[in-house]
Amino acid sequence: MINQEVIMLNEQFVRNRITELRLKKDISEYQMSLDLGKNKSYIQGISSGRSMPSMKQFFEICEYLEITPKDFFNTEKKERPLFQEAASLMKDLTPEDLEAVFPILLRLKEMAD
Repeated sequence: MINQEVIMLNEQFVRNRITELRLKKDISEYQMSLDLGKNKSYIQGISSGRSMPSMKQFFEICEYLEITPKDFFNTEKKERPLFQEAASLMKDLTPEDLEAVFPILLRLKEMAD
């Protein structure tokens, strides 16, 4: 049997996280609700604890916020989008190109320190 207190804490996390991510994008509850094709108070209902999104709705919310479900729950992730894009580009470099870029990265790091 799942402890009711644990369920309430998890629901509170989901509500708070949706609010946090929505505010980062500077989107109102009203606008997000309408953009998701829901009634105007849909997100406010989630934020206030009156309702919780279904799994399908949760995935739609993640897509709307342009994050993966993993990112939704990973609150420790501090990587910036530009860093992620640069890291992705570097994965595709040949070993020779990576060797050419590496000294530049070291020089920039030294300048930042």
